[in-house]
Amino acid sequence: TKMQKYLLYNAVEPEELPTLRELSTMEICKVWSGMSRHIYRQLLKKRAVEIGVGSFAVVPVHASVAGGKVLPVERPMFILSKSLKMFYNLESDETKIPDETPVVQPDFEQIAANTHFRHEIVEQCVQETLLCFAGALRDNKEVEFSFR
Repeated sequence: TKMQKYLLYNAVEPEELPTLRELSTMEICKVWSGMSRHIYRQLLKKRAVEIGVGSFAVVPVHASVAGGKVLPVERPMFILSKSLKMFYNLESDETKIPDETPVVQPDFEQIAANTHFRHEIVEQCVQETLLCFAGALRDNKEVEFSFR
């Protein structure tokens, strides 16, 4: 599966990241900003987006409001893949994507068209970034991924 490549026994070597080495930080941010907008649009259409290490989805949660009332609300979340959690021995809340939510792969063609990069560049940039992310998990480093 696509996720297998993020289960790392060894550290990520620089030669495994040819695209990231070619791109500037600005360009990498541009690709991810396009990716972020694409994910946002899918979430608005009630779809989950699977990106190899996990999925972005809108999940129902209960929010406590004034007067001790509890309101059902929907919240966008990133849900780490189960096998990744087990492999890296990570703890996180058990969150499930609702059964009625279709799960889609990112449309790299569309993201590329919106960011003016070749679609191979977008796809490789995303995959290599996720490889770095997996490498950080493997080496027990702190990772911060911020999405607007």
